Amino acid sequence: MKLLAKWLLSAAALLAVAYLYSGVQIQSYSSALIAALVIGLLNSVLRPILVILTLPVTVVTLGLFLFVINALMFWAAASLLAGFNVSGFAAALIGSLIYSVLAIVIDSALQRLFPNN
Repeated sequence: MKLLAKWLLSAAALLAVAYLYSGVQIQSYSSALIAALVIGLLNSVLRPILVILTLPVTVVTLGLFLFVINALMFWAAASLLAGFNVSGFAAALIGSLIYSVLAIVIDSALQRLFPNN
């Protein structure tokens, strides 16, 4: 149940990003659902590999390079999907920052609703 709620709320967060920032466009809620799923899959499969490969750069930049990796995951999801568009890398960076803040809020709320998991 928690996973389903997180997926639905992540899709709503993507719609909020598109509403708050004009560099990100989402055509429909179903596109947002698919985009949230693809972003989640990219973050769980590809992101750990990129973090390990770019560890020296991440250490030198005191962790700021992780923002670049997040933006690349956001941009990659947009390039894979038809109903989810990002204007460029700067838009991906700003969109991923807004999405990350909303994801932290969602995770905090879900921890309070589902304390056992």
